[in-house]
Amino acid sequence: MTEQSFRAPPPFLRLASAALLVCAASPALAQEDFDITSQIGPDPVLPDPDPGLIAGMKVAEVVGWAEGETPEVAEGLTVSVYAKDLVNPRTVYTLPNGDVLVVQSRGPTEPVSRPKDVIRGAIMSYAHGQGAGGSEKESNRVTLLRDTDRDGVVDERAELLTGLNSPFGVVWTDGTLYVAATDAILAYPYELGQTGITEAPKVLAPLPGGPIDHHWTKDLALSPDGTKLFASIGSNSNVGENGLEAEKGRAAIWEVDRASGAARVFASGLRNPNGLTFHPETGDLWAVVNERDELGPNLVPDYMTSVKEGAFYGWPWSYYGQHVDPRVHPPRPDMVEQAIAPDYALSSHVAPLGMTFSYGSAMPEEFASGAFVGEHGSWNRTDFNGYKVVYVPFENGQPSGKARDVVTGFLDGDQTRGRPVGVAIDGTGALLVADDAGNTVWRVAAADGRIIDAPVGTDQHAARARTAPEPPATDAGTPAQLRIAPATGEPTEPAP
Repeated sequence: MTEQSFRAPPPFLRLASAALLVCAASPALAQEDFDITSQIGPDPVLPDPDPGLIAGMKVAEVVGWAEGETPEVAEGLTVSVYAKDLVNPRTVYTLPNGDVLVVQSRGPTEPVSRPKDVIRGAIMSYAHGQGAGGSEKESNRVTLLRDTDRDGVVDERAELLTGLNSPFGVVWTDGTLYVAATDAILAYPYELGQTGITEAPKVLAPLPGGPIDHHWTKDLALSPDGTKLFASIGSNSNVGENGLEAEKGRAAIWEVDRASGAARVFASGLRNPNGLTFHPETGDLWAVVNERDELGPNLVPDYMTSVKEGAFYGWPWSYYGQHVDPRVHPPRPDMVEQAIAPDYALSSHVAPLGMTFSYGSAMPEEFASGAFVGEHGSWNRTDFNGYKVVYVPFENGQPSGKARDVVTGFLDGDQTRGRPVGVAIDGTGALLVADDAGNTVWRVAAADGRIIDAPVGTDQHAARARTAPEPPATDAGTPAQLRIAPATGEPTEPAP
């Protein structure tokens, strides 16, 4: 094994995991023959809830990549290391000049709200490859990678930003680099070609952060007309067990005006949205969403969806449209009636965290008109699901067929070499995959070596500007999102 290899799980974690599996064995065995492919597409099969006493867990031991090992890719593709020796790379983003930014990040420490969160926290850290070899290195930074001769090999590497507060999303436009830390969108002066940033940032807009910060990743996308940023804000619980007051501004996608920082809720009821990206032909905003846990191994399907302005997607009262979650009290049938179903299911607990469209890339024809999705992989079911990158073909702006495996080979029995997160098209038109447990960025290219004529930045591909009403006037000190719990629509006073 290389220096990226990881130790076996500590004894207490093995015992805790085993205990959870025993407690959850009955519901898991009852559905062991369920066809997970029946949950891929626009009309997924949804079995009855089967929560059990304690939700099932099966955690893949992270062992890292040995020298010379790589993932497996579909026919017609080739894979190589783009960058290694990173520390939890989560997001990859291509600048208009072809430089690539890699956001490396660890989540913040949050207080324990339920006794089982102690075990859950330990398991999640272990599943992310933390607490073992290499994980003591500094993360929470943005690294610049430069391929000067466009041959698919990085020639220069520089640390652009360090010491950030659990960053995830990043956007560049008009001489400004926007970074979504877990508690704010930061704006840094930055011109293309620079290899360092020394000037302090301005806070464009605060984001809901701690002390409870359950889903901490905050993704970013630039509107096609360049005037707005869209930020994803995950829920502060599984299904509201921390109270709705803790969900103010969460389980939502925000629209933020770049000039003023004024913000509003664009859509809500999205438990943990990520992978924000605009469709390059229609100009519609899309996202991938991690749905709720503890309803059984085959509920609820995670999904990808176009995000409609003002829409409510059900969380926490319902899932996949108007399927009521009986655990949530008090019930809100009025909110369930408003819930709309997402466009495309990806199967239960695959944990999608990254998404990018392939239009205008140098990928082979069969992968050139759709979306790549990074599936981080399950931990809360007794059979693994996800741990791969899939491709979903599109036609007329909508998914048009079954997801196809594109990058696999992360899993090996009960062990995993890495876990895919963010995906992006690089300056040559190849696919980049951030592997946060393997501490690597992989480059997946057409086997015939084709490249695009000139670099295209991540946010340059959207062809049509979406027309939206101006956000309402807000108190500059208290963005509108922080005055309400958007899933309820009930106004509350801002905290002092």
